[in-house]
Amino acid sequence: MQKRNLSFGQLFNLSFGFFGVQIAYALQSANISRIFATLGADPHTLSFFWILPPLMGMIVQPLVGKYSDKTWNRLGRRKPYLLVGAIIAVAVMLLLPNAGDFTFAQSAFLGLNAAMWFGLFSLMFLDTSINIAMQPFKMMVGDMVNEEQKGTAYAIQSALCNAGSVVGYLFPIFFTWIGIANIAEKEGQIPDSVKWSFYVGAAILILCSLYTFMTVKELNPQEYAEFHGIDPKKKEDKEEEKGFIQLLKEAPSAFWTVGLVQFFCWAAFMYMWTYSNGAIAANCFGWDEIAANASEEAFQNAGNWVGVVFCIQAVGSLLWAMILPKLEHWTGNKGAYAISLLVGALGFISVFFVTNQYVLFLSYLLIGAAWAAMLALPFTIVTNAIKGGNMGYYLGLFNCTICIPQIVAALCGGLLLKYVCAHVQAGMLIVAGVLLVLGAASVFLIKEKE
Repeated sequence: MQKRNLSFGQLFNLSFGFFGVQIAYALQSANISRIFATLGADPHTLSFFWILPPLMGMIVQPLVGKYSDKTWNRLGRRKPYLLVGAIIAVAVMLLLPNAGDFTFAQSAFLGLNAAMWFGLFSLMFLDTSINIAMQPFKMMVGDMVNEEQKGTAYAIQSALCNAGSVVGYLFPIFFTWIGIANIAEKEGQIPDSVKWSFYVGAAILILCSLYTFMTVKELNPQEYAEFHGIDPKKKEDKEEEKGFIQLLKEAPSAFWTVGLVQFFCWAAFMYMWTYSNGAIAANCFGWDEIAANASEEAFQNAGNWVGVVFCIQAVGSLLWAMILPKLEHWTGNKGAYAISLLVGALGFISVFFVTNQYVLFLSYLLIGAAWAAMLALPFTIVTNAIKGGNMGYYLGLFNCTICIPQIVAALCGGLLLKYVCAHVQAGMLIVAGVLLVLGAASVFLIKEKE
């Protein structure tokens, strides 16, 4: 089968549902710390609430990859997982922001009240479903796009990812602007501006996912085998069925070396998502970090501003994505990767010194450079080094290089905040900057497949 080129419309349809999925992911990343702080979480334990999302991703995405590699039916190969994940995500997005409204007994278990436990399990199901819905988009590009167009396909996916992020990040301040309350009537309840953000985000998610589901026709088994040059009569292709341990043993060096860079990068961004709200509230909005009352107006206003600066980060990522190809031409993939991470490190470290909420725009624009590189380069390098037969399984396993660093960072966050940063949440952004510098240094260990 000729490795035909897809039209721009076909490449766009492959990834359009990612726009809706990313709105859900943006709402989660920008508001989870705000939600749990509002429910009563202590800043030193705040990072623990971030363990479940990457943990569920590490479990779910390899399984989605493994079983969707074998799923061939009239609905498609990857699309059934996309649809199921989107439906579950919508249900949970309607429940999570109401965690503070339900009537629970006031008893606490392991230091968490009942509302926090409800929120924690809702978060677990939300991230599980987002991961189920997200992974098929990456896999369908690997399945259906030839090597010549793969960079373009992932660039479209990256653009839709950033566009979805912008929309999701701005929802809370937009709904506040049109008159929806940003302060809840009772302490411990989530503001209506956040609730409506999740409700509208859920609606967009299901509509975008249905669009991709209905407009994309996946390859059948015979077409897939021809497209990827898999001959079931050949011994090496018959032996494609392997366990994950064997696959890891046979993984190309790019899988591991890019994974090392990923470790530092994703740990850094975990600290951005966890501590930006507290850092910005204390530095720019006059919030009392010692008293740590998350129901105060200053904290909630800072929560809206976190969405704005995260949006600026997404814009910075889009702008840097335009520069990235030229930078790759001048310095090569690894040079562009390292420079991007160093620019992002500068942005992280600068947050600690900024006391004006508008000056933060520059800091998060710089952080966007690192994000652009993290979205564009790792999957291009790794998918070019992987044979097609286990593409989905390998991409699922590669997702562990995203999840494991977040889990490690979440486990260490409270200790670093206490003993390294002297209880100052803005100090955790300096830690994030140092991690990106280490990531930039690790880039030069990568051995690319030509």
